[in-house]
Amino acid sequence: MRHMVLINVLLLIGVLTGLSIPAGFQDRFVWVFGWGLGKDEEVAQIREILEAASKYGYNGAVLSARLDSLCKRDDGYFRRLREVQEICNKLNLELIPSVFSVGYGGGVLAHDRNLAEGLPVKDSLFIVKGNKAFHVPDHQVQIVNGGFEEFEGNRAKGYAFHDEPGKVSFIDTHIKHSGNSSLRFENFQAHPYRNARVMQEIKVNPHRCYRVSLWVKTEGLQPSRNFRILVLAGNRDIAPRSFNLPPTTDWRKVTMIFNSMEFNSVRLYAGVWSGREGKFWLDDWTIEEIGPYNVLRRPGTPVTVKNEDGSVTYEEGKDYAPLVDANLQPYRYEFDYPEPVLTILPGSRIKDGQKLRVSWYHPMVIYESQVTVCMGEPALYEIFEHEAKMLWERVRYRKVLLNMDEVRMGGTCKACEGRNMAQLLGECVTKQVKALRRYNPEAEIYIWSDMFDPNHNARPNYYLVNGDFTGSWNYIPKDIIIAVWGGTPREKSLKFFEEQGFKMLIACYYDADTLRDVEGWLNLAKNAKNVRGFMYTTWERKYKLLEGFGRLVFVDK
Repeated sequence: MRHMVLINVLLLIGVLTGLSIPAGFQDRFVWVFGWGLGKDEEVAQIREILEAASKYGYNGAVLSARLDSLCKRDDGYFRRLREVQEICNKLNLELIPSVFSVGYGGGVLAHDRNLAEGLPVKDSLFIVKGNKAFHVPDHQVQIVNGGFEEFEGNRAKGYAFHDEPGKVSFIDTHIKHSGNSSLRFENFQAHPYRNARVMQEIKVNPHRCYRVSLWVKTEGLQPSRNFRILVLAGNRDIAPRSFNLPPTTDWRKVTMIFNSMEFNSVRLYAGVWSGREGKFWLDDWTIEEIGPYNVLRRPGTPVTVKNEDGSVTYEEGKDYAPLVDANLQPYRYEFDYPEPVLTILPGSRIKDGQKLRVSWYHPMVIYESQVTVCMGEPALYEIFEHEAKMLWERVRYRKVLLNMDEVRMGGTCKACEGRNMAQLLGECVTKQVKALRRYNPEAEIYIWSDMFDPNHNARPNYYLVNGDFTGSWNYIPKDIIIAVWGGTPREKSLKFFEEQGFKMLIACYYDADTLRDVEGWLNLAKNAKNVRGFMYTTWERKYKLLEGFGRLVFVDK
């Protein structure tokens, strides 16, 4: 009790006098995430967080606010950024910019949408009609009984399985989107793992792009975020997507695309994993091969056009006009406009009625909105250089955090195909560091840990990556500071980076209602070398435990 009174007195003195509160860690940061500085009220919201942080031992604010696309910002943005800087200066908090993401490519794509990592479509069939060539599927792929119209009792025909017919899954002839029936799921606890799914194996052509659509209705579904359409091939999930369904909604159409990669069959699932309560219905499930939507155009994603047997390669600009999608949007997965077509130029060697084989590259959306950019394309580094200069002009940074986490694609376009992915990742980070230190050679650079941690994401078989990130830690500067994060306290991760000689920042919390995991991290830090400090890290803008975190980690030592 006396100890807590003393702490409160020290805090009060710090607030009234502006004196810093003694702390055992050099780095005592708060992660300021989720604001784009597009509105004046955001400055007031950030001010509230910073003022609270300044009272409880924090000495730095790591700001993630579109700071890697400054050339796209307006005067209002820069005015708000100055206001945040002034608040930090007044509160004795160092402003630390967070920049240069590859896994979440929004900053780069604001400069050039074509820099998205591309998956190849190979030798897709086109047929020439007049001066146009149109995409035509080689064969009609379909979901058998996609409307659930054929059934025996509660078993829908044509499916490899649906969970617990008559207990979890039911044919419903009263509630349906179209036709005479749908498939309803409820009573999730009747399944050993509380799953409620339906699956069918579908024959596909390798290296083609497919669109899957499904109508879904929900009623009190919890957790509704657990609804997914899953595409499995071999031992891989080749289309990791999620859908933000409301717990209760009338029929709504959900759509996704996937690339079949090297596979000739896929296992297509729809449903809920680990459901708790409520109901949902499925109906009118379809699949179709689609043409050159979202075709990427850059040196690493070439378009090739050949005759049917592949013996003749035609020349862009001479035999055909550049194949482009004027509506290119890497985040798009629903296409409500006609498929782009190939225009045949006058004097072309391509003739009316001819069959062609056309190849191109397209981006992929992962989960709800993640699009990865290509680390092998030289234009990427021109953007980093340009933005580093603008960042220095606007923020005289002494520390910077690199947003190089969760790089979930790579090695699939011509710019990075066949590359050692661990080395390519390391080269990318090294170039980012050089760009930042060109303006401040003494800048301390931090980086998220996951892509350099063999206990986390530095491994083979990672999402849609064609390659292996194992060994990536060998290719980054040794003076970079690793921001260790991810799940419950990671003793193996701390030990690994300690053995590699890296200094570390522990980035923990992650939006729970307690600081139990933080206590675990703190106990590990007591026995670890090279831990410089902690960062209060929230992905959901939950700052109600900011005070408790500061007391636990920075003040109450």
